Amino acid sequence: MSEHEFSLNTATVIADPSGALWWPAERLLVVADLHLEKASAYAVGGILLPPYDSQATLARLSAVIARRQPLHIMALGDSFHDGDAAARLDAAVGERLRIMVADCPRWTWLTGNHDPAPPLGFGGEVHSEVRLGPLAFRHEPLPRMVGEVAGHLHPKIRIATRARRISARCFITDGLRVVLPAFGALTGGLDIRDAAIRGLFPTKPVALALGPQRVHAVAVR
Repeated sequence: MSEHEFSLNTATVIADPSGALWWPAERLLVVADLHLEKASAYAVGGILLPPYDSQATLARLSAVIARRQPLHIMALGDSFHDGDAAARLDAAVGERLRIMVADCPRWTWLTGNHDPAPPLGFGGEVHSEVRLGPLAFRHEPLPRMVGEVAGHLHPKIRIATRARRISARCFITDGLRVVLPAFGALTGGLDIRDAAIRGLFPTKPVALALGPQRVHAVAVR
């Protein structure tokens, strides 16, 4: 498995192939946009999707936790798809989440637009924003910010090859800020050429595209 190390406002961080950001100096693991129980929310509206997204998301998170052994885990908002998501969680999946939070020395939930009041029954602390050294962590990126680590936009990159078009989740960064890919198993994506993403970077950023086992750095033209 191949990761990608880069400098972010003087901090050395790592883009993990799972879609998590790892800050070795702080033993901090950061994930964005888990959107737990998105499938069951769609089912309420009559759109039936396989109801295993929360289980798959937590399995992916558990795997990266086992590899990195973090002392602090931070979820950058929209961890729960809506205010009733916790009530819809399967009991076994909910218990798995409680154990994951309890086993980590520090777990931080940031508020998002989908979960402005994350449920308190799983443990951890809740904040709207956290600053650690040269980095500031929040859900939605703000204009002209330096050292920002954010989610919300679910960046994806589309690459045309001779054989086909490839679409992949990606980090996008200019070395001063980074927007993380959505970590959830059932999340869409916004093309990095969209104005909402493009407007965040006054200089040409780099997309760190997620492959099955490695992160690929792609210059954004």
